[in-house]
Parts: sequence; structure tokens; C-alpha cells
Amino acid sequence: MDRLFFKRLCKNRAFWITIFILFFLLTNFLLQVVAKNGLNLNHSRKEVKMIGNGEEVVRGNKNKKQIIFTFDGGGTTASADKILEVLKKHKVKGTFFMTGQMVKEHPDFIKKIVAEDYEIFNHSYNHPYLTEVSDEKIKEELQKMDGVLFSTAKVHSKPFFRPPFGDRDERVLRVAKSLGYQSIYWTVDAMDWQEWETDETVKKRILNSLDNGNIYLMHVGDKITGNILDEVFTEIEDRGYKIVSLTEGI
Repeated sequence: MDRLFFKRLCKNRAFWITIFILFFLLTNFLLQVVAKNGLNLNHSRKEVKMIGNGEEVVRGNKNKKQIIFTFDGGGTTASADKILEVLKKHKVKGTFFMTGQMVKEHPDFIKKIVAEDYEIFNHSYNHPYLTEVSDEKIKEELQKMDGVLFSTAKVHSKPFFRPPFGDRDERVLRVAKSLGYQSIYWTVDAMDWQEWETDETVKKRILNSLDNGNIYLMHVGDKITGNILDEVFTEIEDRGYKIVSLTEGI
């Protein structure tokens, strides 16, 4: 009896058409509810806001014995895997400033950063000298990077950006702020990107300059960072400092 009923049900086209229509209507209704209530079905990230009145940040909280490492990426990924490995080993939340080109050319790396709930902020799209381009070009660089980041990893880059080459002036900062971006500079440039630097010189530069709230600039695209990062983190922690992300440390 049950088998006969099932066979008849399968042959009943009207029944299945009705089921399909009901499913379509229910799906459409749920999508409208999501849109109306502003629910986000993309990767969930804690909202980050500008610090203070939005002026440029060059150092974190000096009242706590903690250090901030930031990693800029605009080309190659020579140290990418090693950076992620060391961050996980030391249980440190990473902070990255990525160009749009970097996001476009290395989407898998970007997705790994997001999957670990690390921070990604804006480093422009093409890495130009921002003081040498127009207001509109500055806006285009920041907005284009944010667009490709969202299309790749479903996260946005606001509210922080780092000007390429550290090249900025009052106009650049003002234009960026009008889009909701606050400039993050650095306290110490590790100089890992310089061709004449060695593992030892970069390591000494970092360890000899330790101070509460320091923001260190390092790079994804050079080999020195990957070579020394684990040893540097270990030594910093042995000296009683905590290594934190940008948003944790400012």
C-alpha cells in the first residue's frame, strides 16, 4: 500500500510543482527578512572603530608592556606561510596591511588570514606615492582595494590604512579620513625590505628598540621576516612583553 502511494505521488506533477513554488516563496521570504534586519551572512568580524579623533597613530598603549607587529604586503609572499605559522605557534593575532593587487594575486593567502580571524587593513590598491596623486586618485586607491578585498574574502578594510612608502601629508590624511580611514604609521621600521640588511641586523634593530606600545613594520614579501620571526617573538616574550594585534594594542 505504501509503495503504491509513493509511486502515485512521484507521478503527480502538480504536487511537485506546488512543492517547488512553496520552496521558492519561502526562500524569497527569508532573504527579504535578512535584508530588512541587516543580518550579515558573510564572514563575521567584530566592528572596529577609529581611535580618538582619527589622527594618525604611530604608537600603541604605552601603559602596557605589549608590542604590536604589523605586516605589509604588496607583491610577493616569500614569508607568508612562515608568518602564519609563527603567529599560530605564539597564539598572536596578526595584523596585515594589504594592497589590492596583493589581494587579487594571492587570494588563497588572504583567505587564510581571514579564516584565522586576523586583521586586514588598507594599503592602497597599486601602492603609489599618495602625496603625488589627486584627491580623487587617493579615494580610488582606497576604495578599489576595499572592493577587491570584500569580493575575495567578504570583509572590509576600514577603519585603518597605511600609506604606501609611509608617504603622506595633511591632505592625504584628510582625504583618507573623509572615507572613514585613519592612518597607522609605525614606531620602528625593521628594515627587513632593504637589500643590504641581514637576519642579524634586523633582529638587533627590533630587540634593541623594545618599548611599551611600539608598532613594528615588517613585510610579507621578504625572506628575512620569515627567517627571524619565531626567534624574535620568543625573545620578546622572554623579556616579559605581550605581542598583540593593532586593535588590541592601541
